[in-house]
Amino acid sequence: MKLASLKAGRDGRLVVVSSDLAWYADAGHIAPTLQAALDDWDRLAPDLENLATDLDHEVIPRERFHEREAASPLPRAYQWADGSAYVNHVALVRQARGAEMPESFWHDPLMYQGGSDGFLGPRDPIPLKDESWGCDLEAEVVVVTGDVGAGASREEALAAVRLVGLTNDVSLRGLIPGELAKGFGFFQSKPASAFSPVFATPASLGDWWRDGKLHRRVNVDLNGQPFGRAEAGEDMTFDFGTLIAHAAKTRALGAGTIIGSGTVSNRDADGGPGKPIAEGGVGYSCIAEIRTVETIKDGAAKTPFLKAGDTVRIWAEDDKHHSIFGAIEQSVVAG
Repeated sequence: MKLASLKAGRDGRLVVVSSDLAWYADAGHIAPTLQAALDDWDRLAPDLENLATDLDHEVIPRERFHEREAASPLPRAYQWADGSAYVNHVALVRQARGAEMPESFWHDPLMYQGGSDGFLGPRDPIPLKDESWGCDLEAEVVVVTGDVGAGASREEALAAVRLVGLTNDVSLRGLIPGELAKGFGFFQSKPASAFSPVFATPASLGDWWRDGKLHRRVNVDLNGQPFGRAEAGEDMTFDFGTLIAHAAKTRALGAGTIIGSGTVSNRDADGGPGKPIAEGGVGYSCIAEIRTVETIKDGAAKTPFLKAGDTVRIWAEDDKHHSIFGAIEQSVVAG
Protein backbone atom coordinates (compact mmCIF):
# COMPACT_ATOMS: atom_id res chain seq x y z
CA MET A 1 0.00 0.00 0.00
CA LYS A 2 1.19 3.47 -0.90
CA LEU A 3 -0.10 6.62 0.77
CA ALA A 4 0.23 10.31 -0.05
CA SER A 5 -1.18 13.64 1.04
CA LEU A 6 -2.51 16.10 -1.51
CA LYS A 7 -2.05 19.76 -0.64
CA ALA A 8 -4.98 20.92 1.49
CA GLY A 9 -4.76 22.92 4.68
CA ARG A 10 -1.90 22.33 7.08
CA ASP A 11 -2.07 18.56 7.21
CA GLY A 12 -3.03 17.63 3.66
CA ARG A 13 -5.72 15.28 2.37
CA LEU A 14 -5.00 11.56 2.66
CA VAL A 15 -5.14 9.49 -0.53
CA VAL A 16 -4.22 5.93 -1.45
CA VAL A 17 -1.96 5.75 -4.51
CA SER A 18 -1.79 2.89 -7.01
CA SER A 19 1.27 0.68 -7.08
CA ASP A 20 2.45 2.31 -10.31
CA LEU A 21 1.87 5.84 -8.91
CA ALA A 22 -0.48 6.67 -11.78
CA TRP A 23 -3.78 6.90 -9.89
CA TYR A 24 -5.19 7.78 -6.51
CA ALA A 25 -8.37 7.26 -4.54
CA ASP A 26 -9.54 9.62 -1.83
CA ALA A 27 -9.27 8.05 1.63
CA GLY A 28 -11.15 10.75 3.52
CA HIS A 29 -13.99 8.41 4.45
CA ILE A 30 -11.43 6.28 6.33
CA ALA A 31 -9.14 8.97 7.74
CA PRO A 32 -8.90 12.65 6.76
CA THR A 33 -5.12 12.84 7.17
CA LEU A 34 -2.18 10.48 7.36
CA GLN A 35 -1.61 11.42 10.99
CA ALA A 36 -5.18 10.42 11.79
CA ALA A 37 -4.59 7.06 10.12
CA LEU A 38 -1.38 6.52 12.08
CA ASP A 39 -3.11 7.40 15.35
CA ASP A 40 -5.57 4.52 14.80
CA TRP A 41 -3.48 2.29 12.54
CA ASP A 42 -4.52 -1.14 13.75
CA ARG A 43 -8.17 -0.38 13.09
CA LEU A 44 -7.85 1.70 9.92
CA ALA A 45 -4.97 0.05 8.05
CA PRO A 46 -7.09 -2.91 6.84
CA ASP A 47 -9.63 -0.50 5.34
CA LEU A 48 -6.86 1.44 3.64
CA GLU A 49 -5.37 -1.80 2.32
CA ASN A 50 -8.75 -2.80 0.88
CA LEU A 51 -9.04 0.59 -0.77
CA ALA A 52 -5.56 0.16 -2.27
CA THR A 53 -6.51 -3.26 -3.63
CA ASP A 54 -9.70 -1.90 -5.18
CA LEU A 55 -7.73 0.94 -6.71
CA ASP A 56 -5.17 -1.39 -8.28
CA HIS A 57 -8.02 -3.55 -9.63
CA GLU A 58 -9.72 -0.45 -11.08
CA VAL A 59 -13.08 -1.20 -9.43
CA ILE A 60 -13.54 2.17 -7.70
CA PRO A 61 -13.52 5.79 -8.89
CA ARG A 62 -9.98 7.07 -9.34
CA GLU A 63 -8.13 10.23 -10.26
CA ARG A 64 -4.81 10.80 -11.94
CA PHE A 65 -2.01 11.14 -9.40
CA HIS A 66 0.32 14.06 -10.14
CA GLU A 67 3.37 14.25 -7.90
CA ARG A 68 3.47 18.02 -8.26
CA GLU A 69 0.15 18.21 -6.39
CA ALA A 70 1.46 16.25 -3.41
CA ALA A 71 2.51 17.70 -0.11
CA SER A 72 4.88 15.85 2.14
CA PRO A 73 3.00 12.68 3.16
CA LEU A 74 3.14 14.18 6.65
CA PRO A 75 3.13 17.96 6.03
CA ARG A 76 4.00 18.33 9.71
CA ALA A 77 4.80 15.68 12.29
CA TYR A 78 4.97 15.35 16.02
CA GLN A 79 8.60 14.26 15.79
CA TRP A 80 11.42 14.11 13.23
CA ALA A 81 14.67 12.54 14.39
CA ASP A 82 17.54 11.90 12.02
CA GLY A 83 20.26 9.35 12.64
CA SER A 84 23.62 8.70 11.03
CA ALA A 85 23.37 5.04 10.11
CA TYR A 86 26.06 5.24 7.41
CA VAL A 87 29.14 5.79 9.53
CA ASN A 88 31.26 6.09 6.39
CA HIS A 89 29.48 9.40 5.76
CA VAL A 90 30.08 10.59 9.32
CA ALA A 91 33.77 9.75 9.09
CA LEU A 92 34.22 11.63 5.81
CA VAL A 93 32.33 14.75 6.90
CA ARG A 94 34.18 14.93 10.22
CA GLN A 95 37.45 14.51 8.35
CA ALA A 96 36.55 17.52 6.23
CA ARG A 97 36.06 19.56 9.42
CA GLY A 98 39.31 18.28 10.88
CA ALA A 99 37.38 16.60 13.70
CA GLU A 100 38.46 13.23 15.08
CA MET A 101 35.81 10.52 15.07
CA PRO A 102 35.46 8.61 18.33
CA GLU A 103 35.46 4.81 18.12
CA SER A 104 32.05 4.79 19.86
CA PHE A 105 30.44 6.16 16.68
CA TRP A 106 30.71 2.65 15.20
CA HIS A 107 28.70 1.18 18.09
CA ASP A 108 26.36 3.91 19.33
CA PRO A 109 24.21 5.79 16.76
CA LEU A 110 24.30 9.54 16.37
CA MET A 111 20.89 11.24 16.26
CA TYR A 112 19.55 14.77 16.29
CA GLN A 113 16.00 16.07 16.62
CA GLY A 114 15.02 18.24 13.67
CA GLY A 115 12.21 20.73 13.17
CA SER A 116 8.96 18.97 12.34
CA ASP A 117 6.39 21.77 12.44
CA GLY A 118 6.54 22.15 8.66
CA PHE A 119 8.10 20.14 5.84
CA LEU A 120 8.67 21.08 2.22
CA GLY A 121 6.61 19.28 -0.41
CA PRO A 122 8.46 17.08 -2.90
CA ARG A 123 8.28 19.78 -5.59
CA ASP A 124 8.65 22.81 -3.32
CA PRO A 125 11.73 24.99 -3.87
CA ILE A 126 14.58 25.17 -1.37
CA PRO A 127 14.74 28.79 -0.15
CA LEU A 128 18.28 30.05 0.40
CA LYS A 129 18.83 33.51 1.84
CA ASP A 130 22.62 33.45 1.81
CA GLU A 131 24.76 31.23 -0.43
CA SER A 132 27.67 31.54 2.03
CA TRP A 133 25.67 29.27 4.35
CA GLY A 134 26.76 26.33 2.19
CA CYS A 135 23.46 24.73 1.21
CA ASP A 136 23.72 20.97 0.72
CA LEU A 137 21.35 18.17 -0.24
CA GLU A 138 21.22 14.94 1.76
CA ALA A 139 19.45 11.94 0.22
CA GLU A 140 18.19 9.58 2.90
CA VAL A 141 15.74 6.78 3.65
CA VAL A 142 13.09 7.42 6.30
CA VAL A 143 10.54 5.37 8.19
CA VAL A 144 7.38 6.44 10.01
CA THR A 145 6.52 4.63 13.23
CA GLY A 146 3.43 3.81 15.18
CA ASP A 147 3.56 4.14 18.97
CA VAL A 148 6.85 2.87 20.40
CA GLY A 149 7.20 2.21 24.11
CA ALA A 150 10.11 3.58 26.11
CA GLY A 151 12.93 1.07 26.26
CA ALA A 152 11.65 -0.88 23.24
CA SER A 153 13.89 -3.62 21.88
CA ARG A 154 15.16 -3.62 18.30
CA GLU A 155 12.55 -6.22 17.39
CA GLU A 156 9.74 -4.23 19.01
CA ALA A 157 10.98 -1.10 17.23
CA LEU A 158 10.99 -2.82 13.84
CA ALA A 159 7.46 -4.07 14.39
CA ALA A 160 6.38 -0.45 14.85
CA VAL A 161 7.53 0.64 11.35
CA ARG A 162 4.42 1.66 9.42
CA LEU A 163 5.78 3.38 6.32
CA VAL A 164 9.01 3.82 4.36
CA GLY A 165 10.06 6.71 2.10
CA LEU A 166 12.83 9.13 1.12
CA THR A 167 13.90 12.58 2.21
CA ASN A 168 16.12 15.45 1.16
CA ASP A 169 17.42 16.55 4.54
CA VAL A 170 18.74 20.00 3.61
CA SER A 171 21.84 21.12 5.51
CA LEU A 172 23.61 24.47 5.74
CA ARG A 173 27.21 23.32 6.01
CA GLY A 174 28.62 26.77 6.62
CA LEU A 175 26.61 27.12 9.82
CA ILE A 176 27.23 23.66 11.26
CA PRO A 177 30.75 24.14 12.74
CA GLY A 178 29.74 27.22 14.72
CA GLU A 179 26.66 25.54 16.09
CA LEU A 180 28.44 22.34 17.06
CA ALA A 181 31.19 24.35 18.75
CA LYS A 182 28.58 25.56 21.22
CA GLY A 183 28.02 21.96 22.29
CA PHE A 184 24.24 22.09 21.89
CA GLY A 185 23.67 20.59 18.45
CA PHE A 186 22.01 21.59 15.18
CA PHE A 187 19.32 24.24 14.86
CA GLN A 188 19.85 27.03 12.33
CA SER A 189 21.94 24.73 10.15
CA LYS A 190 18.97 22.38 9.61
CA PRO A 191 16.14 24.14 7.72
CA ALA A 192 12.99 22.39 6.48
CA SER A 193 13.40 18.97 4.87
CA ALA A 194 11.45 17.58 1.90
CA PHE A 195 9.99 14.08 1.61
CA SER A 196 9.07 11.80 -1.27
CA PRO A 197 5.53 12.20 -2.68
CA VAL A 198 4.59 8.71 -1.49
CA PHE A 199 5.34 6.56 1.54
CA ALA A 200 4.93 2.78 1.23
CA THR A 201 4.17 0.07 3.77
CA PRO A 202 7.00 -2.39 4.42
CA ALA A 203 4.79 -5.26 3.20
CA SER A 204 4.35 -3.59 -0.19
CA LEU A 205 8.13 -3.46 -0.63
CA GLY A 206 8.54 -7.23 -0.35
CA ASP A 207 12.17 -8.37 -0.21
CA TRP A 208 13.36 -4.81 -0.75
CA TRP A 209 12.59 -4.27 2.94
CA ARG A 210 14.42 -6.76 5.14
CA ASP A 211 16.54 -6.70 8.29
CA GLY A 212 15.36 -3.17 8.97
CA LYS A 213 16.89 -1.79 5.77
CA LEU A 214 15.67 -0.66 2.34
CA HIS A 215 17.59 -2.69 -0.24
CA ARG A 216 17.28 -0.33 -3.18
CA ARG A 217 19.51 2.21 -4.86
CA VAL A 218 18.92 5.83 -3.91
CA ASN A 219 19.42 7.93 -7.05
CA VAL A 220 20.52 11.55 -6.97
CA ASP A 221 20.78 13.88 -9.96
CA LEU A 222 22.30 17.34 -9.57
CA ASN A 223 21.46 19.84 -12.31
CA GLY A 224 20.29 17.00 -14.53
CA GLN A 225 23.50 14.97 -14.22
CA PRO A 226 24.00 11.70 -12.30
CA PHE A 227 25.50 12.52 -8.91
CA GLY A 228 24.69 9.56 -6.63
CA ARG A 229 23.69 5.93 -7.09
CA ALA A 230 24.37 4.55 -3.60
CA GLU A 231 22.83 1.29 -2.40
CA ALA A 232 20.77 1.96 0.72
CA GLY A 233 21.09 -1.61 1.99
CA GLU A 234 24.89 -1.60 1.92
CA ASP A 235 27.32 -0.06 4.44
CA MET A 236 24.39 0.75 6.77
CA THR A 237 25.99 0.30 10.17
CA PHE A 238 22.74 0.72 12.11
CA ASP A 239 19.44 -0.64 10.77
CA PHE A 240 16.15 1.13 11.45
CA GLY A 241 15.27 -1.17 14.33
CA THR A 242 18.46 -0.09 16.07
CA LEU A 243 17.84 3.58 15.27
CA ILE A 244 14.27 3.52 16.57
CA ALA A 245 15.27 1.65 19.72
CA HIS A 246 18.03 4.22 20.26
CA ALA A 247 15.49 7.05 20.01
CA ALA A 248 13.16 5.25 22.43
CA LYS A 249 15.81 4.38 25.02
CA THR A 250 14.49 6.84 27.61
CA ARG A 251 11.11 7.97 26.22
CA ALA A 252 8.17 6.69 24.25
CA LEU A 253 7.74 7.70 20.61
CA GLY A 254 4.32 8.79 19.42
CA ALA A 255 2.62 7.50 16.29
CA GLY A 256 3.78 9.52 13.32
CA THR A 257 7.39 9.82 14.45
CA ILE A 258 9.72 10.05 11.43
CA ILE A 259 13.18 8.51 11.77
CA GLY A 260 15.86 9.20 9.15
CA SER A 261 18.80 7.02 8.16
CA GLY A 262 21.23 9.84 7.63
CA THR A 263 22.93 10.36 4.28
CA VAL A 264 23.16 7.12 2.28
CA SER A 265 26.84 6.45 1.74
CA ASN A 266 28.84 3.59 0.22
CA ARG A 267 32.53 2.92 0.46
CA ASP A 268 34.50 2.02 -2.65
CA ALA A 269 35.18 -1.62 -3.44
CA ASP A 270 38.75 -1.19 -2.16
CA GLY A 271 37.46 0.02 1.19
CA GLY A 272 38.34 3.64 0.59
CA PRO A 273 36.02 6.63 0.13
CA GLY A 274 33.51 6.33 -2.68
CA LYS A 275 34.33 7.48 -6.19
CA PRO A 276 32.37 9.82 -8.47
CA ILE A 277 30.08 8.17 -10.99
CA ALA A 278 32.30 9.46 -13.84
CA GLU A 279 35.17 7.42 -12.34
CA GLY A 280 33.16 4.22 -12.10
CA GLY A 281 31.93 4.68 -8.53
CA VAL A 282 28.41 5.03 -7.14
CA GLY A 283 28.84 8.72 -6.42
CA TYR A 284 27.47 10.57 -3.43
CA SER A 285 24.22 11.46 -1.68
CA CYS A 286 25.45 14.87 -0.52
CA ILE A 287 27.92 17.47 -1.73
CA ALA A 288 29.95 17.44 1.49
CA GLU A 289 31.20 13.94 0.72
CA ILE A 290 32.54 14.71 -2.73
CA ARG A 291 34.18 17.85 -1.35
CA THR A 292 35.91 15.73 1.29
CA VAL A 293 37.11 13.22 -1.30
CA GLU A 294 38.38 16.08 -3.48
CA THR A 295 40.26 17.50 -0.51
CA ILE A 296 41.83 14.11 0.25
CA LYS A 297 42.86 13.55 -3.38
CA ASP A 298 43.67 17.06 -4.59
CA GLY A 299 44.23 19.11 -1.46
CA ALA A 300 41.15 21.29 -1.98
CA ALA A 301 37.41 20.96 -2.62
CA LYS A 302 36.18 22.12 -6.00
CA THR A 303 32.50 21.13 -6.15
CA PRO A 304 30.43 24.10 -4.96
CA PHE A 305 27.50 23.88 -2.60
CA LEU A 306 24.02 24.61 -3.94
CA LYS A 307 23.19 28.05 -5.24
CA ALA A 308 20.10 29.71 -6.70
CA GLY A 309 19.02 27.95 -9.88
CA ASP A 310 20.50 24.55 -9.01
CA THR A 311 18.19 21.55 -9.20
CA VAL A 312 18.12 18.34 -7.18
CA ARG A 313 16.28 15.08 -7.95
CA ILE A 314 16.12 12.12 -5.54
CA TRP A 315 14.29 8.83 -6.20
CA ALA A 316 14.43 5.03 -5.98
CA GLU A 317 13.38 2.49 -8.61
CA ASP A 318 12.05 -1.05 -8.81
CA ASP A 319 13.60 -3.73 -11.01
CA LYS A 320 11.76 -2.34 -14.05
CA HIS A 321 13.08 1.18 -13.41
CA HIS A 322 9.70 2.45 -12.19
CA SER A 323 9.74 4.94 -9.35
CA ILE A 324 8.81 3.41 -5.99
CA PHE A 325 8.11 6.51 -3.89
CA GLY A 326 7.92 9.17 -6.57
CA ALA A 327 10.67 11.76 -6.92
CA ILE A 328 11.80 14.69 -4.83
CA GLU A 329 12.50 17.41 -7.40
CA GLN A 330 13.57 20.76 -6.04
CA SER A 331 15.16 23.95 -7.28
CA VAL A 332 17.10 26.35 -5.08
CA VAL A 333 15.64 29.86 -5.00
CA ALA A 334 17.12 33.02 -3.50
CA GLY A 335 15.43 34.48 -0.45
